[in-house]
Amino acid sequence: VLHSRSMPEVTNTTQGSFYFILTGIPGFEASHIWISIPFCCLYTISIMGNTTILTVISKEPSLHQPMYLFLSMLALTDLGLTLTTLPTVMQLLWFNVHEISFEACFAQFFFLHGFSFMESSVLLAMSFDRYVAICRPLHYASILTGEVIGKIGLAIICRCVLAVLPSLFLLKRLPFCRSHLLSHSYCLHQDMIRLVCADIRVNSWYGFALVLLIIVMDPLLIVLSYTLILKSILGTASWTERFRALNNCLSHVLAVLVLYVPMVGVSMTHRFAKHASPLVHIIMANTYLLAPPVMNPIIYSVKTKQIRQGIFNLLFQRKVY
Repeated sequence: VLHSRSMPEVTNTTQGSFYFILTGIPGFEASHIWISIPFCCLYTISIMGNTTILTVISKEPSLHQPMYLFLSMLALTDLGLTLTTLPTVMQLLWFNVHEISFEACFAQFFFLHGFSFMESSVLLAMSFDRYVAICRPLHYASILTGEVIGKIGLAIICRCVLAVLPSLFLLKRLPFCRSHLLSHSYCLHQDMIRLVCADIRVNSWYGFALVLLIIVMDPLLIVLSYTLILKSILGTASWTERFRALNNCLSHVLAVLVLYVPMVGVSMTHRFAKHASPLVHIIMANTYLLAPPVMNPIIYSVKTKQIRQGIFNLLFQRKVY
């Protein structure tokens, strides 16, 4: 699937045989081996952190609750996102691999965008969990049963697969007869579509619909849930109860910011800084893809006492009572 060679000259070929060319860090090609060190550290933190979260939740019966089941979904999503970009990024930095086959690029495109949309969907589900826990605490256990959580998880998977598949097929049917040079070390839809030499209006309209459906609607619904949560909190009698309720939401709020702030930054860069250095676009894209998988395990380990205790027990093989 991948071929190791230096940046080759691109020629027009058929979709069945041609390859895309990935780009590393422009201007720093000679330093790729050194640049790989921080990337390797970030990938290691992400894999170990999310695996630890999943292990702790699976081994601790006290954590088999809706909040932590949603957290395990987030950790699985972050792990999938990490493993999707790791092969092409690290092979490019370590072994100077620049080429990726047509099929492999589309496979990475599917999983990369699928897990990105899934991250947003899981955070939306977690905001619903916080809303029910704070605004309807007496009905929390009866509303978010194991069956309901399973259905939410299945709905998230179906939503993301059905969102990405049409854009994949719409792009795959088009001819790629321009340069095959991508501007990142992984395959992104917005990067691949600029290499098409055909009418892309259908693709553009579908992409716009996806942005409205997921990238815009999910944050708006999260904001709505927190508006209702704040309204409920401000109606409570004591400041202690208000502080406890807000503290229970802090980890989720930080996770939302870690996802959407880089996402907005990437969008603003593509929209208003088209002529900026390619290095700026690459840094923004890598921040968007690496920040959530790296930061989410840290946020929940630091801010959630039960996760911290579970990690301690996992490390020292002690049982929680």
